[in-house]
Parts: sequence; structure tokens; C-alpha cells
Amino acid sequence: MHKKVFIFAVLVLGAYLGCGEAHFLKMTNAVCKSYNQSWVVVHYCRLKAYSRSKTSLNINATLSEPAKNISMHAKAMKKANGYKPFLYDFTIDACEFMRRRNHPVAKIVWNMIRNVSTINHTCPYEGLQMVSDFNPVELPIPLPSGDYLLLIDWLFDGKPQFATNVYFSFIEDLLPTSSKHRRSFLTFGADV
Repeated sequence: MHKKVFIFAVLVLGAYLGCGEAHFLKMTNAVCKSYNQSWVVVHYCRLKAYSRSKTSLNINATLSEPAKNISMHAKAMKKANGYKPFLYDFTIDACEFMRRRNHPVAKIVWNMIRNVSTINHTCPYEGLQMVSDFNPVELPIPLPSGDYLLLIDWLFDGKPQFATNVYFSFIEDLLPTSSKHRRSFLTFGADV
């Protein structure tokens, strides 16, 4: 029995390592909106393009009062004749998460932004909060190819204060091909 489990684990690990770097993720837009300008002022929320395939997210916001009771409502949407709900829709207590890191999906996002943000401490939050030069290197969960939207509403004391919406494209290419073949495939067989 242990031999079968070991072989299965080796096959899963091999598939993960073989297909782990054969994806392409690019952020295409970022929109941040403050619902309460007296508490949260969003100075900027934009993408910086380094090349055609690499962008980074920069968000700069100031909290004028201490925020002690923070909740986060996150929803993933996939584009299919408009954006439709896809897979994740949850609300967590952000202050509790910063103490315990107890939500698996939020932990994936946290692991990607923790080194490029100023929100790496527990509540309360006050003053300048920012995410700078966030460029997702690797998404550790499999997704079908397509355009996605990650909607995050931030609630202070149970009331929505601001939203961060990030649009991105994801292409999962299970069989890595040369760039010339990929370009010709994308232009439906035209000579490139």
C-alpha cells in the first residue's frame, strides 16, 4: 500500500514541477475606490508596465483614523460574456488573519504581497498604507486560461470603506512551445 502512495506522490510532484512554470499571468487593470473620503484617501492605484508581459501594482492610501475592526470581502470573477462569479467568495476578519494566518485562500494572496507592502503587522492600521511594485511571480493554484477580476471590499466596523479591484489575464500552457509557434497559433496560422 505504501508503495502505491509513494508512486502517486512522485507522479503528482513530477506533474507539478513539469507544468509549474508553464503559465503566464499579467495584471491588466487596477481600480481602487474610497467610499468614505474622510477615513480613507486613495492617492493612487495603478499598474506600471515594465514590458509587454510584465506589470507591477502600486497602491498608496492613507487612513486618517485608526482602523481596529477590519473585515475583507473577496470575490473572484471570470470573464465569460461579462464577469461571472468564479470559485471564491468569502469574508474574513482581517485583524484575526494578521494574528493567525488561518484562511488558506487569503494566505496565498498574503504570501505574494507580504514583502512589498506596509500592511505586515496586526491591527490597528493608521496613516500611510501601501503596496509597491507588486509583480506576481507564481500563482500556486491551477486556473483555467482566461480573464479574471479579483474584487476586494474592505470593511471597517462593518461598513464598506474602500475597494481594490484587480483585473488580470491568466494563460495556462501545459505543453511549453516556442514563442514563434505560439505567435503563429494565436494569429490562426498566419505567417509571422
